[in-house]
Amino acid sequence: MSVARPTRTQKASAPSKPGRKPKAPKGRTGAAPPSGHGTAGHRTDLLESMLRVRRFEERCVELYSAAKIRGFVHLYIGEEAVAVGVNENLEPEDAVVSTYREHGHALARGIPAEAVMAEMYGRTTGCSGGRGGSMHLFDVTRRFYGGNAIVAGGLPLAVGLALADRMRGQDRVTCCFFGDGAFAEGEFHETANLAALWRLPVLFVCENNLYAMGTALERHEAQTDLAMRSASYGMVAWAVDGMDVEAVEQAARKAVAGIRAGIGPHLLELRTYRFRAHSMYDPDRYRHKAEVERWKGRDPITLLADRMRESGELSDKELARIERRVGREMDHAVETAEHGPEEPVEHLLRHVTGSSAKAVG
Repeated sequence: MSVARPTRTQKASAPSKPGRKPKAPKGRTGAAPPSGHGTAGHRTDLLESMLRVRRFEERCVELYSAAKIRGFVHLYIGEEAVAVGVNENLEPEDAVVSTYREHGHALARGIPAEAVMAEMYGRTTGCSGGRGGSMHLFDVTRRFYGGNAIVAGGLPLAVGLALADRMRGQDRVTCCFFGDGAFAEGEFHETANLAALWRLPVLFVCENNLYAMGTALERHEAQTDLAMRSASYGMVAWAVDGMDVEAVEQAARKAVAGIRAGIGPHLLELRTYRFRAHSMYDPDRYRHKAEVERWKGRDPITLLADRMRESGELSDKELARIERRVGREMDHAVETAEHGPEEPVEHLLRHVTGSSAKAVG
C-alpha cells in the first residue's frame, strides 16, 4: 500500500495565518488510526462495504435493462474504494455533498440499500421521497446533502455548509466529492480559493477517473496533475491510488485530521477508473477495450480480497458468506422497492409551489 507524496506546496500551506492558532486534533482524528483499523476484522468490513456498492450497482443494471427503473443512471462500478475509504473517516455530524454518480457515496455513508433502491423506483419510501431518483439522493438525518446533476454544482454548497459550521463554532468537516471534469468549471476555482482563504473545514475529494463524460483528461486539461493545481490555491493536496481502499482510507484519515486541526481545506486526487460507461445511455465508444481491461486488473475488491487471502485473513468460505449476506440485502431492497407506495397525483404540488398557488388553483 502506498500513498503518493504530498505536493511541494503542502508544507507552505500548513502553517496558521497570523493571529490564529490551529486547534489541536481530537483523539478520534489524530495521526494514529482508530481502534480496529488495520485489523483483519476492519478489512473484512471494508470488503463487505465495497461488495455492497458493487452488487447494488449490478442490480441496477438488471433493473434498468428490464425497465423497472428509469431516467439517467450513472454507475459507480470500479470506484468503490473511494467512497468506502473516505467515509470510514467521517463522523455522523460531518456533512457529505455528492455528484450524480452517488449511489456508492450514499451506501457508504450509511443510507440503507432499501431506501436508495426505493428512490431508484420513485417510491415515497425512497430517501428523497421518490422525487430525486438516481441523481438526487438526499438524507438530512445522515447529513448527506445530495447528489447533484450539475457538474461542480455541489462545490459551492459544500463551502456554504462548512462556512455555516464555522460560524456556529461546530467541529465538523464537510466532504465534497466531484469528478475531474469539475476542474474545467469556474465553481471549482471559486470555491477552492474561498475555502483556502478562509481556512474552511472542507475535504475536497476529486474522483479522477480520467474521463469527463466522454472526454479524456489530457484532452480538456493542459495540466493533468490535478493535485498540484489544487495546491496552487494554498491548500494541502496530494494524489492517491484510488483503487486501493486502504490507501484511500489512510490518506483520508490524514486529511481529516489536518482539517480538524485547523490547517484548512485539503484535497485528495483519487486516481480511479469506472469500469462501465458514463451512464446507461452512453455507448462508450471513446475508450479502447484494452484500456478498460487493464484497469479491471486493478479491481479494488479483488485487490483487497487477494491481499487478505495472502495474509490468511480471508477464506473462500468467508467470502461466500459475505456474498450471501450482501445478496440477501439486495434482494430485500428490490422487494421492498417493488411493493413501495407511489406518490398520489394529488400530492403533485407538494414541496414545489407555495400555499398561495393552492388557493389560486
